[in-house]
Amino acid sequence: MATSIKLPDELKERVARVVKGTEQSVHAFMVAAIRVETERAEARRRFHADALAARAAFRATGLGYALSDIEAHYRARLHGRKTRRPKPKVWPK
Repeated sequence: MATSIKLPDELKERVARVVKGTEQSVHAFMVAAIRVETERAEARRRFHADALAARAAFRATGLGYALSDIEAHYRARLHGRKTRRPKPKVWPK
């Protein structure tokens, strides 16, 4: 699919300077940059959707973990101590 992008002259010059002396073309640089930013935007959307789903599950069940329990668990694991996973608590609505 052919696409045309109108870039400001200043940005065109910056991209040309970045790829100069490399084996990458300006086109390849722009494709890679668009790919990276697209993947980042998709990940951000997934993160947001996951957060909304977690909030909905918490509101529906009232089950959640105390931050202090999670911190203590991971601190112990980081120091090589065996520890049981924290148990969820029912939080007031």
